Amino acid sequence: MIKSLTLFVRTVRTPNVALVQTRLASQVLPQLSATKYNVKRKEFGSVQADDVNFFKSVLSEEQVLTEESDVLPFNIDWIKNCRGQSKVVLKPKSTKQVSEILAYCNKRQLAVCPQGGNTGLVGGSVPVFDEIVLSLSLMNKIISLDEISGALVCEAGCILETLDNYVKEQNLIMPLDLGAKGSCHIGGNVSTNAGGLRLLRYGNLHGSLMGVEAVKADGTVVDCIRTLKKDNTGYHLKHLFIGSEGTLGIVTKVAVHCPVLPKAVTLGFFGVKDFDSVLKLYKSAKASLGEILSAFEMADNDSISSTVQNLKLPNPIADFPFYVLVETHGSDETHDAEKLSRFLEREMSSGLIIDGTVTSEPAKMQTIWNLRESIAGAGLLDGYVYKYDVSIPAARYYDLVPVLRQRMAGKAVKVYGYGHVGDGNIHINVTVPEYSKEATDMLEPFIFEEVSKLKGSISAEHGVGFRKPHFIHYSKDEGAISLMRELKQLMDPNGILNPYKVLPDP
Repeated sequence: MIKSLTLFVRTVRTPNVALVQTRLASQVLPQLSATKYNVKRKEFGSVQADDVNFFKSVLSEEQVLTEESDVLPFNIDWIKNCRGQSKVVLKPKSTKQVSEILAYCNKRQLAVCPQGGNTGLVGGSVPVFDEIVLSLSLMNKIISLDEISGALVCEAGCILETLDNYVKEQNLIMPLDLGAKGSCHIGGNVSTNAGGLRLLRYGNLHGSLMGVEAVKADGTVVDCIRTLKKDNTGYHLKHLFIGSEGTLGIVTKVAVHCPVLPKAVTLGFFGVKDFDSVLKLYKSAKASLGEILSAFEMADNDSISSTVQNLKLPNPIADFPFYVLVETHGSDETHDAEKLSRFLEREMSSGLIIDGTVTSEPAKMQTIWNLRESIAGAGLLDGYVYKYDVSIPAARYYDLVPVLRQRMAGKAVKVYGYGHVGDGNIHINVTVPEYSKEATDMLEPFIFEEVSKLKGSISAEHGVGFRKPHFIHYSKDEGAISLMRELKQLMDPNGILNPYKVLPDP
């Protein structure tokens, strides 16, 4: 039986503490990426004392980190899968400083790894060898906000949640919402073309981003900052940097279109009997809720139970084979309540919804969202987690999970799937007691071959990073890959920007 429906005018989300906790769950250092994945260092220069002195002449002493204990956190990704060997971290405060650093590094052929909040899941934000880490964390100024158009201009190091709280004061909302919003940077979001929880309503960053400022490998600043929804003059250069993961240039500023803050927000969390019911419920939600449907999330039982058991988070409803989370954003509380009530009555009667809870109270919504957003981190407490971020046509969305359970029987602790049904993006997690070459070989390239057969994408929203370049051909043909290489050669001829990432070696 559905628990009482309570409507509230607006909600304010708070940081997901569980993600922060699980980031520090294990104190054991991961194996060096170069050793673990058998990668050969390219012919870049090595940082010398004179180089460090130059960086200190451009930056202050505090902006140049060389102590091993200070540099170590920048060498390790948050899921502790990848570990680099950088000896220097630079923390510029301006585009001018980024430009001077890159111009120097390009002449010296010193490789650079740009880093934002370091919340990535494919190793794209940490070095592989001794690349200089260029942290954008001090470039965190909000430059302007047009209250009429909703155009926000800010530096790349701004934390997503900070921006969301800022624009809410002007009754706007950031179009992007992620589980890591309390620590991820908007520049990193743009550089990976992050998708997030509400792509169904607000679209992806290619549509929301009005402009970028980026610095090329040779220090050239490319200023494409505009706050116009329409600007059809020449090539759309901003799209080169969206999703390029710092391999074509380093994003330093962005202009984002912020939609109006919804006056009425409601969240439903339902238990259903099977995945076929999930798809039927999604079809019904689109037809019944229409323009107010902002998110439609799915998680299987193992996904939710991992957060309940490992992180001691409460589940507001009983155990079910599958769970569905439905969120609505609207401007008329009464209108939205009527639409939602009709949807619930029909699907309870049809049997698609077995049980659930619906609320507009901020604290209750936060509890439910934490349960969903903490899935990624909860599995880390069970062992080593292979994380796959793929998009698959809706009808076949969940097919790979039972296939992998059978394939990994006796090897995996758990295999589970969850994600954004509305855009076909499923996250598949395979937990094993510890990393092994045997488990890796059983999973890769098998899972990418299966995704390719289904006409899906091997990377839906996390990017290609360090983990997937040699699998990119499962989603892109040779013509597309060749064009990408040509763009890389044109914009970064010495290959200093985020090497070993995105594109495979010829």
